[in-house]
Amino acid sequence: MLSMTYGDTTPAPIVLFVYSRPWHTARTIEALLENEEASESDLIIYSDAPGTQSAESAVEEVRSFIEGIEGFKSKTIFLREHNLGLAESIIDGVTTTLTKYEKVIVLEDDMVTSPHFLQYMNKALDLYEADSEVASIHAYQYPTEQALPDTFFLRGTDCWGWGTWREAWQVFNPDGEYLLNELRSKNLTKRFDYDGSYSYSGMLKDQIRGKNDSWAVRWHASAFLADKLTLFPGTSLVQNIGTDNSGTHCDDNTMLDVTLSNEPVTLERIPVVESEIGRNAIVDFFRGARGSLVQRAFRKATRLLRSN
Repeated sequence: MLSMTYGDTTPAPIVLFVYSRPWHTARTIEALLENEEASESDLIIYSDAPGTQSAESAVEEVRSFIEGIEGFKSKTIFLREHNLGLAESIIDGVTTTLTKYEKVIVLEDDMVTSPHFLQYMNKALDLYEADSEVASIHAYQYPTEQALPDTFFLRGTDCWGWGTWREAWQVFNPDGEYLLNELRSKNLTKRFDYDGSYSYSGMLKDQIRGKNDSWAVRWHASAFLADKLTLFPGTSLVQNIGTDNSGTHCDDNTMLDVTLSNEPVTLERIPVVESEIGRNAIVDFFRGARGSLVQRAFRKATRLLRSN
């Protein structure tokens, strides 16, 4: 039998958040099962309740599908009785899971992963577990034009296939107004916005005004203000298939599409400092999209939320 222990640790539980997209959910599970480590991983699924009458049928179809999932070490399903929306569901689900486990891998129902995703996530979670400067491990990588290191650190966090630890999650602050005020008072807004190339602070303002309910921009801001870093791969291990008009606030575009890595990520300890090469590549990517016709779609696709 394949042994997936890393040092003295075992694979992190996979927490999957689903709603009303049966096709996407099936693709997400199928891809996960291509990972050898799936059979030794606990799968925890949070299924949000319908937010509208029109969503009832699709939610029931998703719930029927997840009941039949096999191939993981264990499966636990939480069926929400009332609609929480994605933000509250994720915040509650991650927090609850981390009361039982020391670490967690988080996916949504539109994340197709590489067969090397779980290997990378588990090894990286083990590798940097003792580093208090590290907030999370991330598996998606933007389709930048520059060559990137095998792995590198950026300040803050991201949300398309990620993992964290119980202690690191403690820095999460759901108060968007407090976070924005702190960014302003510390003159960090420009850097938070990748030198003005992408307005994450604008997303935070919209969250405060109730125009979005993004948990992810608050997670990013919380870690950024705590001067914590996230590890990224140089090639993507996640493809978001949700930018196809199937989810709320998503447009049909291919700007963020990537080719999933065919090889395992070379993962060795590197200095826990922000990568200038990695950061500049992301800034260039954001600036390259700016002003084009697809920028509006890009901004929606990367809004890092989907209210149910």
